[in-house]
Amino acid sequence: MPYEIRYSNEAVEQLRKSRTFDRTAILDQIEEILSVNPTVVSKSRVKRLREPAPTQYRLRVGALRVFYDVEETAVLIIQILSKQDSIEYLGGSP
Repeated sequence: MPYEIRYSNEAVEQLRKSRTFDRTAILDQIEEILSVNPTVVSKSRVKRLREPAPTQYRLRVGALRVFYDVEETAVLIIQILSKQDSIEYLGGSP
């Protein structure tokens, strides 16, 4: 059963501001990976984040990072950030 994909207002705005090429790649990966198996961790793509991270998981799409939470039958996309912005988002030094 595929997961329902929901986007936060921030994620929608970040998608809208991104380049067409990046937006297409992000949406393709969300459809391909997150709608089917969003909790399956891999070495290069999906990573489960440890507390006190603001989200449960991170999906890497090229130089961009998609931060999301998984509920029973839905995936909530919280943020879509560049690698540098994601370090700051996770509480690292800039």
